[in-house]
Amino acid sequence: MQIFFPKEKESENRVSILPETVKKLVELGISVEVETSLGKTVHVSDDLYASSGASISKDRNSSLSSSDVTCRINKPETEEISFLKKNSIHISFLDPFNEIELVKEFANSNISAISMELIPRITRAQKMDALSSQANLGGYAAVIEASRCLGKSFPMMMTAAGTISPSKIFVIGVGVAGLQAIATAKRLGARVEAFDTRPVVEEQVRSLGARFVQIDIGETEETEQGYAKELSKEQIKMQQEGMKKICSQSDVVITTAQVFGRPAPRIVTKEMIEAMKPGSVIVDMAVGTGGNVEGSRAEESVIQNGVTIVGLSNLPGEVAFDASLVYGNNLFNLIEEYWDSENKKFDFDITDEILSGCVVTHEGDIVNNMVKDRI
Repeated sequence: MQIFFPKEKESENRVSILPETVKKLVELGISVEVETSLGKTVHVSDDLYASSGASISKDRNSSLSSSDVTCRINKPETEEISFLKKNSIHISFLDPFNEIELVKEFANSNISAISMELIPRITRAQKMDALSSQANLGGYAAVIEASRCLGKSFPMMMTAAGTISPSKIFVIGVGVAGLQAIATAKRLGARVEAFDTRPVVEEQVRSLGARFVQIDIGETEETEQGYAKELSKEQIKMQQEGMKKICSQSDVVITTAQVFGRPAPRIVTKEMIEAMKPGSVIVDMAVGTGGNVEGSRAEESVIQNGVTIVGLSNLPGEVAFDASLVYGNNLFNLIEEYWDSENKKFDFDITDEILSGCVVTHEGDIVNNMVKDRI
């Protein structure tokens, strides 16, 4: 079996595999091909890939057409699907709920498409969960970016010239990204508060040394995947009113709130921003799915009322080497789980609980029920 790893789009710093993971695939008996200059953005040469057992491809389309599996980070351009080998497997983030035409093209081309963001959140699949591995690094990067933009230090400092008070950080949304943001801010010495619509996460917040903010918005739920369910308009208004005072007292606000498969909820309003201190910083980690913050713009930093609003949609790409390392490991763990060592092939069992959750198209059909419901 041959797996091909093409280069990502120019705006992407991450790569889908590093040489150490290539070596593990080769040891399974898999033929690995990487596009030339794949590792340029993370300072990994073609020679390093070759020394790990990979072949270097200088003809992208030919490799797409001859490979049994194609792995990448981001979804392909629709027109590139026609180059893929019939009955082959394509693995990447796909954003399938918003890319219905792309999904249909995969089905029409008889490609088995696996969407990495649909890996089920079950114990057996944790090692394959790329959404969580990338969110973890994104939470770290959000805090580092905030510290860069804030004209203050995070920790308390006692000097002969006086005492510097610690910065106050408010994290909204306590999923994987939020927990890492809390942990990173605490390690840097900040005073941290956090809020989530799911009271069940309070213990996790407190275990990291942060204060959990109590805001009564009525009964809330979470999905089977562990994500917060969408709030009603009334609940969002109650949440905003409860958070306004905390935001006004914070030096940094980091928003991470996502609703699985839907646009991100608008949490921080213009009125809340106007109540914040000039020089404060907001990092909108959900800017790529619509944004939690009114006025945030993808790939830009904007200033409103003296408050800097950072809108980087690919925060894991700010720590590209490590993000590439863990993503490649996620891919390897997925492939190894279904590797038939005797017949040297990917054992594609669509009834398996992991594959049934993340396979979007197979044998010419759209097979994922959640995606079907959006068509």
